[in-house]
Amino acid sequence: MLTYALSIFLSAFLLFQIQPLISKTLLPWFGGASSLWTAAMLFFQILLTGGYAYANWMVRLRSVKKQTLTHVGLLAVSVCLIAALWVLWPSPITPGSSLKPAEISHPVAYLFFLLTISVGLPFFVLSTNSPLTQAWFSRKFPGRSPYWLYSLSNTGSLLGLAAFPFVFEPLFSIRWQGWIWASCYLLFAVLAAHNALKTLRHAPTAERAAEKPAEINLLKIKKSSQILWILLSACASILLLAVTSQITQEVAAIPFLWVIPLALYLLSFVLTFSDKGWYHRKVFFVLLLAATIACFFVLLKPQTHFILQIIIYNFFLFTAVMICNGELYALRPQSSHLTRFYLLGSIGGALGGLFVNLAAPLLFKGYWELYVGLAFVWILLALTWPRTSAPSRIKPGFWVVAVADVVVIVCLYFIISSSGSNLFVKRNFYGVVTVQQNEVGAAQQPANLLVHGTTIHGFQFIEPALRSTPTSYFSKNSGVGLAILNHPSYGSGMRVGVLGLGAGTLAAYGQSADDYRFYEINPVMIDLANGLNGYFSYIEDSAAHNTLVLGDARLSLENELDSGIKHNFDLLVLDTFSSDSIPVHLVTREAFEVYLQTLAPDGLIAAHISNNRLDLRPVFWLLAEYYNLEMAIIQTAAQDGDSASAQSVWVLLTRDIELLQNPALANQIDGLTGFRRDIRLWTDDYSNLIQLLR
Repeated sequence: MLTYALSIFLSAFLLFQIQPLISKTLLPWFGGASSLWTAAMLFFQILLTGGYAYANWMVRLRSVKKQTLTHVGLLAVSVCLIAALWVLWPSPITPGSSLKPAEISHPVAYLFFLLTISVGLPFFVLSTNSPLTQAWFSRKFPGRSPYWLYSLSNTGSLLGLAAFPFVFEPLFSIRWQGWIWASCYLLFAVLAAHNALKTLRHAPTAERAAEKPAEINLLKIKKSSQILWILLSACASILLLAVTSQITQEVAAIPFLWVIPLALYLLSFVLTFSDKGWYHRKVFFVLLLAATIACFFVLLKPQTHFILQIIIYNFFLFTAVMICNGELYALRPQSSHLTRFYLLGSIGGALGGLFVNLAAPLLFKGYWELYVGLAFVWILLALTWPRTSAPSRIKPGFWVVAVADVVVIVCLYFIISSSGSNLFVKRNFYGVVTVQQNEVGAAQQPANLLVHGTTIHGFQFIEPALRSTPTSYFSKNSGVGLAILNHPSYGSGMRVGVLGLGAGTLAAYGQSADDYRFYEINPVMIDLANGLNGYFSYIEDSAAHNTLVLGDARLSLENELDSGIKHNFDLLVLDTFSSDSIPVHLVTREAFEVYLQTLAPDGLIAAHISNNRLDLRPVFWLLAEYYNLEMAIIQTAAQDGDSASAQSVWVLLTRDIELLQNPALANQIDGLTGFRRDIRLWTDDYSNLIQLLR
């Protein structure tokens, strides 16, 4: 029995260790997009379904010997793959840099390819272990319930998740984490093979001969119950992914914020499948009602402090998935049908992932999956209430939930309807981009605003006389405006590189001999900056020669350097850190090594770090210290009567101190005080955003 428990615990631990590890590894290859996690989750859900289908097929094989040999053979193949990749890659599960995408016009497809070749087979094998081991346990101990092993499996998953941000991520580099994981996988393979062979050895001969698939009569399970298994699992999956997206868009795409919702999701399985009676329908009905009201509050007031938003969204997620999994456990079948039960549950999870990742972007203009999941859980509660209630209590409880359903759906309709009208809305892998028309500044000048998620990425006045005015964080009194206007090369063929296009505002500074090169990963941004529908015309109106490069900025620069192209930028602008979710890979030691190779010896780096969530000054201070750069910070307040200006914070970095001694700049520079300096230098293997939260 001990080896069964160890095998299930270790497989679950590794299963949920690999998800944040490989996702963090690949995140920089896809521009740091927060949607990478939900897309990766879809991949793992599909593979989990495949693993459960394999387990369901295995236990129905007529020959127990064939079961054992087939599974041991699969374990051997996966071990051989790990051994081969051990030699070829930095670690057996982290792909080599040669696989970095040259372009990512189809990010989900390429992400799936990378996940398949790196962790596909080991993950598949791990996903088969829990249902197979439980089935083998039931065969050896026919009088004992195997569901405690499922609870143990989810406990291992929960600990695997918690260990990643709190133990492995702070202590080990990504490469070392890969080596440790691969070593533990080899141990798991030995345990799993031992259990398979032990099951064969201890199964009575007469019992093996008598086993027939026909004895497992699936017709005894009501079709309505099987449909509910799928729907409850799909609802929980939708809520998990929707809440994760909501949180990571508000703060950052980092493993810690991925782990919290997934850990709560797993905890709900631990509690509901533990036979301890943790789930009480009436209690969680009240909790769900309170959580729904709290969700309505933050949806109507998106400016609510992000810590409170994280708490509310996770509280709602936990109560909702407790209801989904509590009702799922109440509808569980006998142990002879458990592989079917897990298979249909995993199909539901995969369907939820498909809805969030593939259907929702086509059906919805915004991130409305959370609204769908919220309504869905209320509807399912009403559907399941009569099935597991005492007859005398069905009617009152059902009508209370039914009335709550109607109220929730009506409230959701009004929230969506009151979200406002936009001139333009487009959703893709990188988020939702909208164009809004509003009146800005004290003079209330009409302008078109470019908004990505909840962050304004620039605006342009509609009045023809004002359309060439650089606005917002890029106004003439901002850090970047002062850096451009007072650079020695200004007006005489200035070479400017810009990471992050926005509305193309910086092109307004371009002179006839200047060369501006913009790097942008989101094709929607490029279309709008190029004049789609006439909302923005900075690029079109600019006197400079403007080049727009589609793709992740760092990868594009690396590819150019590898091709022998060295731009020698007089100014390199990093405008990628003002969003609520920042691309961490653009502010590491390795990233700055690339930037400095593309910079002229007397060039200047200007980084925009206006951010409501994070204080990035310590990160840039350490980078400046590491590369022996001079550093200055310019904070600009919005000026009364100037509709073009906005509050902004810019960091200036250079090898040439004389650039910062220009009086126009020197008079605006703030002291390098008021921020912590006890953090580690960020690298591609290490970063910690939690330390920088405001």
